[in-house]
Amino acid sequence: MLPKKETLTIEFKSDKKKYSDADIFDAVVAFANTEGGDLYLGIENSGEVTGVHEKHQNPTTLSAFIANNTIPPVAVRTEILNDIHPVLKISVPKSYSGIVATISGKVLRRRIKADGTPENVPMYPSEFATRLSDLRMLDYSAMPVSQTRMTDFDPIEIEHLRKLILVYNGDKTLLELDDIELFKALGFVREQNSNIVPTVTGLLLIGKTEKIKQFIPTHSAAFQVLTGTEVRINDDITLPLLATIERINTYMEAWNPEQEIEMGLFRMSVSDFSKRAVREAIINAFSHRDYTKMGRVRVAISDEGLTIANPGGFIEGVTTKNLLTAEPHGRNPQLADALKRIGLGERTGRGIDRIYEGSLVYGNPLPDYSNSTSVTVSLFIPRGKPDAQIVKLVANEQNRLGHPLSLNTLLILNILKDLPRSTASQLAEAANLSVPITKNCLDFLVESALVECYGNGGNRTYILAPAVYKTKAQKIGYVRQADIDKSRYLELILKLAKSSDFISRADVVQLLHVNENQAYRLLKELVNQKLLQPINKGRYAKYRHYQEKEIKK
Repeated sequence: MLPKKETLTIEFKSDKKKYSDADIFDAVVAFANTEGGDLYLGIENSGEVTGVHEKHQNPTTLSAFIANNTIPPVAVRTEILNDIHPVLKISVPKSYSGIVATISGKVLRRRIKADGTPENVPMYPSEFATRLSDLRMLDYSAMPVSQTRMTDFDPIEIEHLRKLILVYNGDKTLLELDDIELFKALGFVREQNSNIVPTVTGLLLIGKTEKIKQFIPTHSAAFQVLTGTEVRINDDITLPLLATIERINTYMEAWNPEQEIEMGLFRMSVSDFSKRAVREAIINAFSHRDYTKMGRVRVAISDEGLTIANPGGFIEGVTTKNLLTAEPHGRNPQLADALKRIGLGERTGRGIDRIYEGSLVYGNPLPDYSNSTSVTVSLFIPRGKPDAQIVKLVANEQNRLGHPLSLNTLLILNILKDLPRSTASQLAEAANLSVPITKNCLDFLVESALVECYGNGGNRTYILAPAVYKTKAQKIGYVRQADIDKSRYLELILKLAKSSDFISRADVVQLLHVNENQAYRLLKELVNQKLLQPINKGRYAKYRHYQEKEIKK
């Protein structure tokens, strides 16, 4: 079936008067320099099918003609589609080998206009670095800034750098080097024409403020605090990157309150936003932002939560669906590596794991990247009250194991709170994990008595174990999840009794949605079977489960 409207990857062109070859080359280049797509000759902009011109009805010839008129040659796939009138479909692959131009030197890309329709526009030289870094072919942060010298580094920031390596437990061997060797080790300088020249990374991290404004004017940041519609703080920051990060961290200390959760004889302090997760999110924003584009890293606290946004979309191959599984690769590898060696960034390159972990260990809503676009990455961490039971459960299990729970395990525990009685396939889909990985995590959780399973094969379902449910109301919810089958009423009542100090007729009514007379008959039957022991008599009688030694007697 032919598409009905144009999109970023679909273009219609009328061919009644023979669409010019030069315009075909332009369209092919624009597709190749964006996301690839399909060009349909013989369809009007309105979607009306009018047919392809007779001179374009030889797909093989046209395919070779396009390859000969694009640099590097674009290998398109062409075919005639039979509809009311024949239509020529030209399928253009996305270019992963660099920027494509027509043989006449035109470089174009596609974009969506304000009205939602697509158009082809020139790609300017200033956009080449962004495109190449998206394709992982260029590290802009490693490029030398040829008009600068080492005297453009700020001595105060150099000393600040050495202190940060100590404070954040960075690579201590760096402290043994003199300044020149330190700069070389961190990629702050490169040799160019027998001169040592600062790189973008060096200038960003320890450059003098006026030199950063002059040579990297795109670098800026903002910290905001919003209460309702009132702006409490709005600080625009144009300092060197190390100083910028320190200032934002200072703000976060003041605007990230803590509360205490009792853990038996001890108390645990829990922040509104995990400090470790926030630090990783801020480092990620500066590491992965596009420094060729105007804009700023924005950190904003509101009543709803924390937003951290940066210019530059996700790197090629990364989407909101595979954030936790995609291979780590940043837009600015040199800058990211320097921040890791200083001790500010996650050394494994999996800072995203720490961001998610910060929410999962407290049972809070997950970080949200849904507001990200092709030109901006936007992270929202909801402000939520920690789930005290999840905090205790995770802390106790990690203490028992002697190491943290894996991120996948935490993720599945979190999902089971909202999706009880789920199969492995349903949990895998919700967590964006493969079924085998999900099953491995579930097996571990079942073995650790954190999750229970029911059924066999593909119909096996999983729920959180009773240890998660501490109050009687929660236990009733747990047992109801286990099964509400009339043939299992006695088993379900017994299960509730085993997990409670005592139960009453009202508890059975709430559990099974039966009337009081039915609840009484069921309880009496369990008493007759010596499975429940009445504590007192009458309408408000309490019952408890027989202990094993009592049953033996």
